[in-house]
Amino acid sequence: MASNNVVFTCLWSLAVIGCAARSSCSIKNDDSVHDKKQLSGNGDLQSKQVPPKLGFRPWPKIQNKASSKDTLAESKSFEGSSPFIDMQYHMGPVLSPRIQVYITWYGNWKAEDQAIIKDFLLSISSPSDLPSVQKWWSTVTLYTDQTGRNITGSVNIAGEHLDQYSHGDSLTRLSVQEVLRSALTESNGTLPINSHGGLYLILTAEDVVMQDFCRAVCGFHYFTFPSIVGYTLPYAWIGDSGKQCPEVCAYPFAIPAYMGATKPMKAPNGNIGVDGMISVIGHELAEISSNPLINAWYAGQDPTAPTEIADLCEGMYGSGAGGSYPGSVQTDGSGSSFNANGINNRKYLVQWVWDPNLNACSGPNAVN
Repeated sequence: MASNNVVFTCLWSLAVIGCAARSSCSIKNDDSVHDKKQLSGNGDLQSKQVPPKLGFRPWPKIQNKASSKDTLAESKSFEGSSPFIDMQYHMGPVLSPRIQVYITWYGNWKAEDQAIIKDFLLSISSPSDLPSVQKWWSTVTLYTDQTGRNITGSVNIAGEHLDQYSHGDSLTRLSVQEVLRSALTESNGTLPINSHGGLYLILTAEDVVMQDFCRAVCGFHYFTFPSIVGYTLPYAWIGDSGKQCPEVCAYPFAIPAYMGATKPMKAPNGNIGVDGMISVIGHELAEISSNPLINAWYAGQDPTAPTEIADLCEGMYGSGAGGSYPGSVQTDGSGSSFNANGINNRKYLVQWVWDPNLNACSGPNAVN
């Protein structure tokens, strides 16, 4: 998450998620090295870096037993249940309409790698043998908006756009919004502007460098700035870490050196980078659906550094997870590890998310 020292004061004219509203924001900064932006004289956002949401890395949290009771160190079980986690609703929208996913494939992508990701997205709404991706998503659908409407269980791929390095092979948190803008039809792209249920994914190939990638993030989500894109649309970026940092962003298919004798798991689709992306995509989808404008579901009092429903379960893939142990997962005949079945006989390993009813991390392969 971003520095707690960044204070935002925003006046939003947003009625629903993704409306084509203009926003007026002023930002007060200290000397934090994290995300900073400022307003130019004409009111447009000028960036030194970007929005407050730093994003996510899939490696396990190492809990400090001496820390305050607000951490998961006082958990009642290995799966992270805790009376001290207060997941709160802050009255913002969730993605309750059918989610229409629009993918921008940035860089060179192989068709077989795209198929792994698309099958995962389509598995969210499609029945499969248990444990399933659909069962995993059912925990996300437990979250509601202020009208009582649940996050949808229906996810569809509504459009795809191929981008062959229009902004080079090195992106920043703001230039990725420019990539999205160029993908929209009104900028001669191929993706429609969908302000009611549209969710935009920018997926970068293994040779594309992103600001803070590997060092601080493996993926992030936010909403687009009208001053850049022209609309406020929820989006997420996730990168293929296969060549750059699989031990950071494709855990547990690759293991950081500090974890010593721990053996990596075998990727279920035979591609460490793309299989690693699946869990990060799942992480960001769960959070963007439950907190698309950073004003819906999160724990903590600071909206500039929210702890969201997947953040609480980083590194957890099965029952008994804790420390550097990802939990009990299944293996297939080839020795590949997975915890969710998908369409077309796919298998995936996706991290658990926070269940608001159990007040604990939960997944499709949980042992009761």
